[in-house]
Amino acid sequence: MARTRNKTIITCAVTGAIHTPTMSDALPYTYDDIARQAIDAAEAGASILHLHARTNETGAPSVEPNDFAPFLSRIKQASDAVINISTGGSLTLSIQDRIRPAATFSAEMCSMNMGSMNFSFHPLAKRYDNWKFDWEKDYVANSDGNIFRNTFRDIREAAETLAPHAIKFEHECYDVGHLYNLKFCMDAGLFKAPIFIQFVMGILGGIGADIDNLVFMKKTADKLFGDDYRWSVLAAGNAQIPLATTASQMGGNVRVGLEDSLFISRGQLADSNAQQVAKIRRIVEELGNDVATPDEAREILDLKGADRVSF
Repeated sequence: MARTRNKTIITCAVTGAIHTPTMSDALPYTYDDIARQAIDAAEAGASILHLHARTNETGAPSVEPNDFAPFLSRIKQASDAVINISTGGSLTLSIQDRIRPAATFSAEMCSMNMGSMNFSFHPLAKRYDNWKFDWEKDYVANSDGNIFRNTFRDIREAAETLAPHAIKFEHECYDVGHLYNLKFCMDAGLFKAPIFIQFVMGILGGIGADIDNLVFMKKTADKLFGDDYRWSVLAAGNAQIPLATTASQMGGNVRVGLEDSLFISRGQLADSNAQQVAKIRRIVEELGNDVATPDEAREILDLKGADRVSF
């Protein structure tokens, strides 16, 4: 009897609300570039595409549905990948603003930070002298004064508003306390198993990106959720590929993409999202796992299916 091989889901975070185009010309911000890079990432092996939007004119982060619509339909027409719409998008907007795109398009998945936190990237402001857009330098430099807000009330509002859409949440847990927040919310009936947890590591304000912390997060999740969860790792910067590799060998799934790291190796900027996806796919497969197709990811995560979205 042939040995059953593991299936590893690759998520690609195509473009983010944090990194700026100045830091890498490869980071997409126009509708055309987001669509093209998302489709390329899916062809390279990503079964889930995590998407933010930006305004074409200024490159600024946007939660306006009109800034999502032009690339969502193109991606769906060209790819079978699962679309995961961010409910982040800005450190200053309300939860009502941030969940509007997911609700408007009734996506298969959306992200959800499991607590309020310091979320800062202000040290980057000292590393760059030239900025592509006028808003960028102040946005980055002043992030040390912002709190990313997701209170228990915010989380409940998002869960209850999006419940009729049968959207599966990617529960982004930036520290061990977020796992306990998620357990509280599950006990309150806000989320149904199997839940999907993204261990987010290496963000200033959250848990550090090292293997000891990953093992601790995994052991805590095992204790709290038993068999009722699936998990993945998002590691920022240079830790992206090493921790993704480790997670795949621990039975977890992986997330890469230019939102989380602009690099393909230490000191070398990536050419595209697809390049990062292809690299982690090769590693995962060479270490003995199969990469999940979009339909396999839907089965593993118990998703509603692409035929029930509104784009």
